[in-house]
Amino acid sequence: MAMKILIIEDDQFLRDFYQELLTAEGYEVQIAVDGESGSQLINLGGWNLILLDLMLPKKDGLGVLRELQIKPPQAPNGPIVVLTNLGNDTVINQCFSLGATGYLIKSALNPDQVLSEIHSYLQ
Repeated sequence: MAMKILIIEDDQFLRDFYQELLTAEGYEVQIAVDGESGSQLINLGGWNLILLDLMLPKKDGLGVLRELQIKPPQAPNGPIVVLTNLGNDTVINQCFSLGATGYLIKSALNPDQVLSEIHSYLQ
């Protein structure tokens, strides 16, 4: 059974990049393009890993995390890893306090680094 990864990212280029990269590794990947549809998918539960962009239309990543605190998913999810270009400690600490497990700085990672980070969160 393939591990299921949910990617919530509004940037088309990055979405395609992550989807191709992870599908090639044998993961089952689902995409959401905004915070609202992302929240709905998170609420279904059953994801092994969730990659959550912070800057999203309709509802930002922090809003998605806040909502999860109030309304837990129907089935448990694995770790939530925040995707950001903000190396902003305040925002990142907020994410951790709202239940995120880790973060990836989008601009700083090449494909191998992305994969090794993702593998480490799935261990």
